[in-house]
Amino acid sequence: MSTRMKDEMNMSTRILAGLVLAMGAATLSAADAGAPLVADQPGTQTERWLQLQRDGNAASRQVQSATPAERERSMQRLLDSYSHPIPEYFGEDDGGSFER
Repeated sequence: MSTRMKDEMNMSTRILAGLVLAMGAATLSAADAGAPLVADQPGTQTERWLQLQRDGNAASRQVQSATPAERERSMQRLLDSYSHPIPEYFGEDDGGSFER
Protein backbone atom coordinates (compact mmCIF):
# COMPACT_ATOMS: atom_id res chain seq x y z
CA MET A 1 0.00 0.00 0.00
CA SER A 2 1.43 3.37 -0.97
CA THR A 3 1.98 6.24 1.40
CA ARG A 4 -0.59 8.32 -0.47
CA MET A 5 -3.29 5.66 0.00
CA LYS A 6 -2.47 5.42 3.73
CA ASP A 7 -2.75 9.19 4.06
CA GLU A 8 -6.10 9.18 2.25
CA MET A 9 -7.40 6.39 4.49
CA ASN A 10 -6.26 8.25 7.61
CA MET A 11 -7.99 11.41 6.39
CA SER A 12 -11.18 9.48 5.59
CA THR A 13 -11.09 7.88 9.04
CA ARG A 14 -10.68 11.29 10.70
CA ILE A 15 -13.54 12.79 8.69
CA LEU A 16 -15.79 9.85 9.51
CA ALA A 17 -14.91 10.08 13.22
CA GLY A 18 -15.65 13.81 13.17
CA LEU A 19 -19.05 13.22 11.57
CA VAL A 20 -19.92 10.57 14.15
CA LEU A 21 -18.98 12.93 16.99
CA ALA A 22 -20.96 15.80 15.45
CA MET A 23 -24.04 13.61 15.03
CA GLY A 24 -23.76 12.42 18.63
CA ALA A 25 -23.51 16.01 19.89
CA ALA A 26 -26.50 17.04 17.77
CA THR A 27 -28.53 14.14 19.16
CA LEU A 28 -27.69 15.09 22.75
CA SER A 29 -28.50 18.73 22.04
CA ALA A 30 -31.86 17.81 20.52
CA ALA A 31 -32.71 15.61 23.49
CA ASP A 32 -31.98 18.45 25.92
CA ALA A 33 -33.94 21.02 23.89
CA GLY A 34 -37.27 19.61 25.08
CA ALA A 35 -36.38 19.70 28.78
CA PRO A 36 -37.43 22.90 30.60
CA LEU A 37 -34.71 24.97 32.22
CA VAL A 38 -36.77 25.40 35.37
CA ALA A 39 -38.81 22.60 36.90
CA ASP A 40 -42.53 23.19 37.43
CA GLN A 41 -42.35 21.81 40.97
CA PRO A 42 -39.12 22.64 42.80
CA GLY A 43 -37.54 19.60 44.42
CA THR A 44 -35.18 21.15 46.94
CA GLN A 45 -35.45 23.96 49.44
CA THR A 46 -32.98 25.99 47.40
CA GLU A 47 -35.09 25.60 44.27
CA ARG A 48 -38.17 26.71 46.22
CA TRP A 49 -36.40 29.85 47.46
CA LEU A 50 -35.14 30.63 43.95
CA GLN A 51 -38.62 30.15 42.48
CA LEU A 52 -40.11 32.41 45.15
CA GLN A 53 -37.52 35.06 44.34
CA ARG A 54 -37.95 34.69 40.57
CA ASP A 55 -41.74 34.87 40.63
CA GLY A 56 -41.81 37.86 42.99
CA ASN A 57 -44.85 36.50 44.86
CA ALA A 58 -43.41 37.41 48.26
CA ALA A 59 -42.09 40.82 47.27
CA SER A 60 -42.84 43.75 49.51
CA ARG A 61 -45.58 46.06 48.27
CA GLN A 62 -43.88 48.97 50.00
CA VAL A 63 -41.41 50.79 47.77
CA GLN A 64 -38.05 50.74 49.49
CA SER A 65 -35.74 53.67 48.89
CA ALA A 66 -32.69 55.06 50.58
CA THR A 67 -32.62 58.46 52.18
CA PRO A 68 -30.21 61.05 50.77
CA ALA A 69 -27.96 60.55 53.82
CA GLU A 70 -27.88 56.77 53.25
CA ARG A 71 -27.06 57.24 49.58
CA GLU A 72 -24.28 59.68 50.48
CA ARG A 73 -22.73 57.24 53.00
CA SER A 74 -22.97 54.41 50.49
CA MET A 75 -21.24 56.47 47.80
CA GLN A 76 -18.56 57.52 50.27
CA ARG A 77 -17.88 53.87 51.18
CA LEU A 78 -17.51 53.07 47.49
CA LEU A 79 -15.11 55.97 46.92
CA ASP A 80 -13.10 55.09 50.04
CA SER A 81 -12.68 51.52 48.78
CA TYR A 82 -10.60 52.84 45.87
CA SER A 83 -8.00 54.35 48.23
CA HIS A 84 -6.82 50.93 49.45
CA PRO A 85 -4.12 49.33 47.29
CA ILE A 86 -4.88 45.93 45.80
CA PRO A 87 -2.26 43.49 47.10
CA GLU A 88 -0.20 41.42 44.69
CA TYR A 89 -1.55 38.28 46.36
CA PHE A 90 -3.56 37.35 49.40
CA GLY A 91 -1.67 35.32 51.95
CA GLU A 92 -3.30 32.86 54.29
CA ASP A 93 -2.72 35.14 57.30
CA ASP A 94 -3.72 38.41 55.58
CA GLY A 95 -7.48 38.09 55.87
CA GLY A 96 -7.96 37.90 59.61
CA SER A 97 -9.10 34.82 61.41
CA PHE A 98 -11.74 32.25 60.79
CA GLU A 99 -12.86 29.73 63.38
CA ARG A 100 -14.53 26.45 62.47
